[in-house]
Amino acid sequence: MIQAVKKLVQRAGLRRQHLEAARMYGERHALAVAAPFRSPRARGRILCYHSVGQPEFGVNDVTPSRFRRHIELALEQGYRFVAPAEIAATGGGPKDIAISFDDALKTVLTQADPILREHKIPYSVFIVSEWSEQKHDWEKTGVLGWRELEKMRADGVELGSHSATHRDFGEVDVERAKREFEQSRNTINERLGFTPDVFAIPFGQSRNWTPCADKAAREAGFTTIYAQAEETRPPGTIPRTFVTRFDDDRIFKALLRGAFDRWEEWTWTY
Repeated sequence: MIQAVKKLVQRAGLRRQHLEAARMYGERHALAVAAPFRSPRARGRILCYHSVGQPEFGVNDVTPSRFRRHIELALEQGYRFVAPAEIAATGGGPKDIAISFDDALKTVLTQADPILREHKIPYSVFIVSEWSEQKHDWEKTGVLGWRELEKMRADGVELGSHSATHRDFGEVDVERAKREFEQSRNTINERLGFTPDVFAIPFGQSRNWTPCADKAAREAGFTTIYAQAEETRPPGTIPRTFVTRFDDDRIFKALLRGAFDRWEEWTWTY
């Protein structure tokens, strides 16, 4: 009986994931066509990716061929790739664009890094520190370990924190938030020899961050905090633009034009 219930729960979860993916697919395509004209932007844009060829990460996973195509399209459109830190510090110019990755997943190194190095493009990676401890089988096969991250940092990749356990900071109390920030910074310092002052909010959207979490993060030592989306992010954070598995040429070009600057995974407003 218990096993039957578990199977029903798993099936319900898969159906929900499929429905959510279908909704996202529809929203991305609809906005690529129907989003109103956006005024020319005055600052650069930071793209937020996750995995590049790990389909188990669902809508967050972009295939290697599509990732390469995104780079080519941006260059064809006249964009200049810069480090995310440059845009965070100065705002960048309207044709500046940067690449960042959340979760420190394996294919950032095995698939994305060769493409980015081919084009001499700098990028940032945000680490979930407990995942990189690789205590579970899926983490050993799916998440970058400390030695890989150490080599990447030596090769010039900027590393930051994505919390200790990828909690939703819109739902945890301030004491748990403080522990997440402190544990992440301490673990990264122990494993890599530096304490990060750059943080990317897990899930990254307006409902996933509170003024109390923001205050605690800054008191812990984070000076730069990245979020999503461009126009709906929490106050005081640096905007990034979420890229999905559905972003073909048409959607990606619309993304560069700002079609998704008010879009969040949960909802959008125009």
